[in-house]
Amino acid sequence: MSKPINPPISEAESRVMEQLWKRAPQGSEDLVAALHADTGWHENTVRTLLNRLIRKRAVRAERDGRRFLYSPVLTREAWQSAESRSLLDRVFGGRVAPLLVHFTRNEKLGAKDIAELRKLVDQLEKKERRHD
Repeated sequence: MSKPINPPISEAESRVMEQLWKRAPQGSEDLVAALHADTGWHENTVRTLLNRLIRKRAVRAERDGRRFLYSPVLTREAWQSAESRSLLDRVFGGRVAPLLVHFTRNEKLGAKDIAELRKLVDQLEKKERRHD
């Protein structure tokens, strides 16, 4: 089985992907309507972004009569993983701890966030003990 493709997706392209992850397949007219409401983008802009995403193999187009229906090939999870890895590598030297330190010092963490972090650390410690 071949490795999934994780092409670099621009911020504008990610807006199109978000719409497709919410609901697919969609015709370009539906995408244009949804994106125009949020961004003010016109049909040509959306079609250009769709064509880029097709070339990157992040989206596929299937003919449906006289129109095309667009569906994501790239999953949200694969995209998030690639983007997260890129951020870690570029900004934090590939390490998670400095990222967490940054957010705990510079962002307001609520009780729910802290509880989730504690749970994650507990799970990591248990996993580490099993491997020792």
